[in-house]
Amino acid sequence: MNINRADPAELAALRAAFDVDDGGESAPGWEAVHAFEAAHGIVLPEPYRTLVAEITDGSYSVPPEYGQLSVAELPDDWGDDEQERDLSKPFPLVEAWIWEEDSDQSEDADERLERVYNHGSIVLGTDGCAMNWHLIVTVPRRGYVWLISDVGAVPFGEQFGFTTAEPGFAGWIRHWVANKPWYDAA
Repeated sequence: MNINRADPAELAALRAAFDVDDGGESAPGWEAVHAFEAAHGIVLPEPYRTLVAEITDGSYSVPPEYGQLSVAELPDDWGDDEQERDLSKPFPLVEAWIWEEDSDQSEDADERLERVYNHGSIVLGTDGCAMNWHLIVTVPRRGYVWLISDVGAVPFGEQFGFTTAEPGFAGWIRHWVANKPWYDAA
């Protein structure tokens, strides 16, 4: 997983997976990507960054269930539109957190939960029922994909024990292309 340089083989696989036949017209271009990054104080991880700039910024032909959102978009069922998201602040988790099972009901837990939803990630899209896939854009988990739902947050990638998939955006897409269940680890 190289989040700083786009691998040509990964980009070719993404082009095939996204099945975009418009010659990149649905992509906003590098100027728009750079403007988005500057406005939010981040640099998008590769190969997602090149995908948005050159291939497409959102698609209904790929995961999740309701398609991939534009880089600046939130799902229709996102909830409180008045909460400000700050993409430049660190995403607070490095391992899975199932808050529904967590006995900590403190104010600190509430603040941490707010940071999970609003700091350091872009929303790739939704599988519905408040199950949203996020791409982390800040350290220490920059470049990783997480499933964040109303009950918890779980990282995607074989080293986390829930799936056999490679980590990162390209691994997430390859897993989907192979028609495997998201969480296929025994």
